[in-house]
Amino acid sequence: MGINTKDFRVSEGDSVNLKHWPTQTDPVYASKKAYHQWLDEQVAELNALQQLQYAANRYAVLVIFQAMDAAGKDSSIRHVMSGVNPQGCQVFSFKHPSAAELDHDFLWRTTQCLPERGRIGIFNRSYYEEVLIARVHPEILHSQGLPDELLDEKNIWQERYKSIVDFEKHLHRNGTRIIKFFLHLSKEEQRKRFLERIDTPEKVWKFSIADTKERYYWKQYMQAYEACLSATSTKNAPWYIVPADDKKNTRLIIAQIIVDTLKGLDMRYPKADAARQQELLAIRQQLMQEDA
Repeated sequence: MGINTKDFRVSEGDSVNLKHWPTQTDPVYASKKAYHQWLDEQVAELNALQQLQYAANRYAVLVIFQAMDAAGKDSSIRHVMSGVNPQGCQVFSFKHPSAAELDHDFLWRTTQCLPERGRIGIFNRSYYEEVLIARVHPEILHSQGLPDELLDEKNIWQERYKSIVDFEKHLHRNGTRIIKFFLHLSKEEQRKRFLERIDTPEKVWKFSIADTKERYYWKQYMQAYEACLSATSTKNAPWYIVPADDKKNTRLIIAQIIVDTLKGLDMRYPKADAARQQELLAIRQQLMQEDA
């Protein structure tokens, strides 16, 4: 079996209707054993590619995860990135903004956490919260201290989409490659996972009453996601809508997309110039002459 990552990619200019994107597809793995074997192979390949990325020191990779609660963002990050050297990978989770963050533009707090060249940066939620949760809950927008003339809800979302697209173009021009995942979970599967969290002592800590309250806004969230995905998926910073009802499928698809992206970069290990080669040769001869 193979994974055609283009099946999950939102093309630039597409108008996204999430009802036409599945939350579950036929498994890409033949068995549980096959799943583990495939994921292990992907993780090993990802680790090797990240080492090359780190050595080449030319590209940064930013991976963004957005989803409804219980869609599997945390577990996907944990499983897919399990074999990557921690020195080459950074993970940031963004919660409710602090008072200091509210005093800056909406891109400020995430900009400080962008990955350096040679590293993979992962945003568990991101600046996209500012056109998702802030759109579903306008009171969040009004708490940001913006001038009244900027709070026109007829225009502010399009303006923020433009700011995001321009920002991502800037990052691309400066060597950062961006991969954006929307984990597409069904409302019924979310209900099952919430019940599992409540009934499992090791998982109950993950559950919050606030999570269930957001279910009442499911339709509004889907509309906000559709508008966001349609407006901000570009050739160089695409969105991938990944079916999230089957966590194993989800992880394999995510891992393949990241691997394919890294393999598509022009990366190679640095070569020593003539002076460096002579220096290394001299050091080698010195080491060979030492007593064992």
